[in-house]
Amino acid sequence: MLKRFILALALVSTAAASIPVWAQSKVKVKTKTTAALATVSDDAAAYAATITAADLRQHLSVLASDAFEGRATGEKGQKLAADYLSKQFADLGLQGPLTGAASAYLQPFRLVRFAAEGVAIMRLGSRTFEGLHDFAGFGPSAFRIQAPAAPLFLGFGIETDRYNDYAGQDVKGRDVVVLQGEPTDGRGHFLLSGGKQESEWSGPFRKAALARDKGARSVWVVTFAPAKEFRSMALGMAPQLAEPAYELLDSPAPPATGLLLTDVPPTGLGTYLTSLDMGAALLGTTPQALADYVLGSYSSAKPPTASFKPAAFEVFVPQARQELASENVLGFLEGTDKKDEVLVVSAHYDHVGIEHDTIYNGADDDGSGTSAVLELAQAFSQAKKEGRGPRRSILFLLNAGEERGLLGSDFYTSHPVQPLAQTVADLNIDMVGRTDPMHTAKDRYLYLIGADKLSSELHALSEATNAKHSRFKLDYRYNDPADPEQLYYRSDHYNFARRGVPVIFYTSGLHQDYHKATDDVEKIEFDKLAERARLVFYTAWELANREARPVVDSNKP
Repeated sequence: MLKRFILALALVSTAAASIPVWAQSKVKVKTKTTAALATVSDDAAAYAATITAADLRQHLSVLASDAFEGRATGEKGQKLAADYLSKQFADLGLQGPLTGAASAYLQPFRLVRFAAEGVAIMRLGSRTFEGLHDFAGFGPSAFRIQAPAAPLFLGFGIETDRYNDYAGQDVKGRDVVVLQGEPTDGRGHFLLSGGKQESEWSGPFRKAALARDKGARSVWVVTFAPAKEFRSMALGMAPQLAEPAYELLDSPAPPATGLLLTDVPPTGLGTYLTSLDMGAALLGTTPQALADYVLGSYSSAKPPTASFKPAAFEVFVPQARQELASENVLGFLEGTDKKDEVLVVSAHYDHVGIEHDTIYNGADDDGSGTSAVLELAQAFSQAKKEGRGPRRSILFLLNAGEERGLLGSDFYTSHPVQPLAQTVADLNIDMVGRTDPMHTAKDRYLYLIGADKLSSELHALSEATNAKHSRFKLDYRYNDPADPEQLYYRSDHYNFARRGVPVIFYTSGLHQDYHKATDDVEKIEFDKLAERARLVFYTAWELANREARPVVDSNKP
């Protein structure tokens, strides 16, 4: 599961002690109890029974072994895993849906690895600001940004029906400046919630995601931390901030002339946090004027008119650059009378690789989800061989690059084997092999995220399927837009959702071994993993066989 931006969220939360930390809360999602299931027989149960703990253990013992070296994207272990997975799909009789590639099962894509090298600086008129002192950058960035024009101030960077900073604004190719947080009265009351509960818009991740989707070149989030406080926090996080970042490479890059390249155009969104002092200078205003803007946005319940005068700037971000090649693994099962529509069942098979000479095997993250997809593929393949194949086609999609920024799924959704308009849903499985600290070993539970975001019908079908077949306690705490973990944005389903495809994200939650070298096969609860995989299978069976695809009738954050 993607870990990116957690540090940014922590930094911003700490930077403004007056802004309360997001509260974790259980969220009850309304269900249409009249949802009807599509299947007219009990065939599903027979094939679900072929998903076994023993088979899951067999696959995961290979994928999470030391021989696969942690499956880091673009590295040897990931290539070994891709070979293993493609052979499994071929042995099951699934089609390789790709043409013109070295393997019909492997979808190649390229990415760039960026590593910080040297001190980043911003020049703003006669003033110079220094990285890790006055601002902090996250993710890939241009080696040299020279702003073609003054940046565009967009208030809090929010776009909702109730409050919209983007109304009438075209941000394509622009550098955008937004404020930390959201409209508040300064005493803990928030405009969007109408009470003391923050929304998802308080954190920088949601602002950055929207700016990216709008085509911005960079986004600068002005925190309310004074320079001294900001510097202390940023310097304390320097080792984490120096971790490499990754980005898709859709077209050939200019040839490298050395480790420090200049005038290389940015290939994606640069994300930065600034101190209050630097942010005020960037906007050509004062800290007090920014505070007044916050209060004015609350009292007017709309973005107030600002007299700020953003200034043109230059940013120098020295980074080493390395190109890597990777692959998604695809297995396709053709449907019957509705074969032109496709259901995607996905997981990511990459992990973080070797760090400090230690192999991070990623058994739960996401060897568990990858093994579950293999077992679902086996069950549906057997059904088809016995004349019970699904009406819709099913694409079993195993992504690389998830840990590097959801890159494999981003590439697939930009280059789908069947149009996304014909993709009825994505069922994404990520970390389903353990019990998290919020549950006991006896709990039969599963977290579901995103089912109601785009389609109330998909959520209703999911609930009805669980009630009929599995009877898990479905936990929706992470579906809350205000939950601090923001898991909705942190796994591969999100690239489908942001392109309008309904999704369900299945996970058993985070645990003490998340992104640690101790995430090993010995700690996987295979009986629970099998039960959870069967629920995904039952849901996939319903979606693949029902008469109508789930309607898209909402767009919730």
